[in-house]
Amino acid sequence: MQNDSGPAITAYLKNLSIAALNKMQEATLEKATSDKNLMLLAPTGSGKTLAFLLPLLRQLRAEDMGVQALIVAPSRELSLQIEQVFRTMKTTYKVSCCYGGHSVKVEQNSLSEAPAVIIGTPGRLADHIFRKSFNARTIKIVVLDEFDKSLQMGFHDQLEILFKAMSGKQHHILTSATRLNDWPDFLPFKDPETLSYLHEELESKLALNVVHCKSTDKVEALMRLVAGFNQEACLVFCNHREAVDRISTLFNRHQFEHGVLHGALEQIDREKNLIKFRGGAHNVLIATDLASRGLDIPEIKHVVHYQLPPHEEAFIHRNGRTARMHAEGKAYLVVADDETLPDYIDSNIPEHLVNPKLKLPASPHYVCLYISAGKKNKVSKGDIVGLLTKKGGLSGNDIGLITTLDFTSYVCVKRSTVNNLLKNIKGEKLKNIKVKIEEAS
Repeated sequence: MQNDSGPAITAYLKNLSIAALNKMQEATLEKATSDKNLMLLAPTGSGKTLAFLLPLLRQLRAEDMGVQALIVAPSRELSLQIEQVFRTMKTTYKVSCCYGGHSVKVEQNSLSEAPAVIIGTPGRLADHIFRKSFNARTIKIVVLDEFDKSLQMGFHDQLEILFKAMSGKQHHILTSATRLNDWPDFLPFKDPETLSYLHEELESKLALNVVHCKSTDKVEALMRLVAGFNQEACLVFCNHREAVDRISTLFNRHQFEHGVLHGALEQIDREKNLIKFRGGAHNVLIATDLASRGLDIPEIKHVVHYQLPPHEEAFIHRNGRTARMHAEGKAYLVVADDETLPDYIDSNIPEHLVNPKLKLPASPHYVCLYISAGKKNKVSKGDIVGLLTKKGGLSGNDIGLITTLDFTSYVCVKRSTVNNLLKNIKGEKLKNIKVKIEEAS
């Protein structure tokens, strides 16, 4: 079979620009067979998405009709990330992604000709079960990614609906960043084989520092700290969205460029802010713990805890955004004079001294452009590159991250090219479609 061969895996890795599987991915590929249920314990950034996609692909059959695999993730962002990895692998199998905030009708159209793989959030997938959008009884492999988080977020009832709709004869792969003490009754098994890679290599690669400040000077101390990173990517964590919005307001007053991410944002704004951050149009992202797990945000050099979480588990997940995939990273605690460190943090942490005066860093290298057409308009990344180079006068080196959504697209281009580019492509069509192209707000 095609996907069971070494050459197929080699091709997938090449498409992902990955030289070789890591130890955890190799072990998962070996253990996750069709007659086993597997629990993979692995931290954020360890490459677990590829770890479960490879054995999943090995079990698919091109000749089988109907949905063969279901991947359930607790958030829209994680679902979209998994879909992106799957599509980048360039398999021959159709995939559909279903999540809240997305058009149900668009999803039903995609599901009307059954994809081999469905990826989605528990609530939206349960909704499609009620709507009879797809037949779940043909599913033979189920992946529950970040299963612990799905349970923490209260998706027990929705997951139970999904399992009741299936035949009960599936092979299961579960991933989790924490060990589970109790197994929900809806699972058709209770003793999966466990692979644990929770504590490998992370601590040795992470440098932890503390910034002391006055309680009345905390946001200003944060700005001076982050400004010192120049244009290196930085993720600032807060415990509540109100704190994110408050800090963002003060950053705006100083014209300090940044993005925000929390659960109260509309889906389109969450996607746009993540795209800007990934593409280098924002070097600073201020976020709640929504950003601590399941988001594809590579190469973060610095994690800042503006507010420390009450539990060590959340602290570990936040720090997992840096020191990822064999890279080194730094984490900083911003601690006011009226605050104390929680018990899970060693008080003997090196102090990091920040510049006493705020000096804003240069603007990010890239600007993010909005395009009013996407995948459902048959617009591809290649179409966008063609327009920007042939009509816009850009070279390939001027173009950064390109993201195509259903009816919109975003492309990051070098800041120095933007003015001339927008003049050159004004009124031009993309794939014979009249589109609006402008700086993303």
